[in-house]
Amino acid sequence: MEYPDDLSARAANGERTAFSELMRQTKAALFRVIRRYVGDEQEAWDLLQETYAAAWISIRRYDPARPFEAWLRTIALNKCRDWSRRRLVRRLIRGGLDLSSPEALAVPDGAESADDRMETARRLSRLNEEMSRLPPHLKAPLLLTALEGRSQSEAAGILGISVKAVETRVARARRRLSDVLRDPADSPAQPE
Repeated sequence: MEYPDDLSARAANGERTAFSELMRQTKAALFRVIRRYVGDEQEAWDLLQETYAAAWISIRRYDPARPFEAWLRTIALNKCRDWSRRRLVRRLIRGGLDLSSPEALAVPDGAESADDRMETARRLSRLNEEMSRLPPHLKAPLLLTALEGRSQSEAAGILGISVKAVETRVARARRRLSDVLRDPADSPAQPE
């Protein structure tokens, strides 16, 4: 079996088969990050393709001493940020509130009733929607650490910020999501 470092070095030299293998190895995880960032499956597939195209175009600038996946995630996050800026401009021009529609999420089979499954799907859909609305500086660290299981140090390296900045931004993102997603029925009654 070939070591991934050898594969990334070969890709850095412009070997298409090595790059294709790296794409195969990283596709599922990278798609999950992009999907969570943008909140729309079709947009995520498009951005995944844009990420790989940009990576191939820039492959000669890739440093094989650096992890390929970290380099690729940096490109993907930049593509997502660009997408967010374009989306914001479109929303401002059109005056619409949202251009993407939430998709139905698969709910795992279990002993839940149909009502429970519908409520779980509703909450997951709302979480995805609200995550896609987080500002990029909060969204990227949250996705990398909480959803992809990256350490704060890894996320800091990918994002080019300090570990403390990652920690702070993840805490702020979680707090913001918690505030937005708090169900009024779950909140204690406020004294009048």
